[in-house]
Amino acid sequence: MQKLSLDTLAREQLERATASTTGRSASTVYGGHEHTLRQTLLALTAGASLAEHENPGEATLLVLRGRVRLASGDTSWEGQTGDLLVVPQARHALEALEDAAVVLTVAKRG
Repeated sequence: MQKLSLDTLAREQLERATASTTGRSASTVYGGHEHTLRQTLLALTAGASLAEHENPGEATLLVLRGRVRLASGDTSWEGQTGDLLVVPQARHALEALEDAAVVLTVAKRG
């Protein structure tokens, strides 16, 4: 069994994102390419984004800190600390409206 502090990981990744020229940082919390389930903690500084990309499977975003916008086509959803956003089964993008940390959970398609 392994126990992790998401609060500590969020703080560390936000520090790394702030120091990065891209304004982003990420770390796999659980799983990986060899697993069906993968959880990744992503940190983005205000204004940083993940460009539009495909959804590799069922996915959710849990906002640990800050505010983000998840957009797909002409539709967008805003999430703030404590919100869970279901990632659409379509191309989508993510933008930090303020410094933010999220846990991306993906169950990839078989």
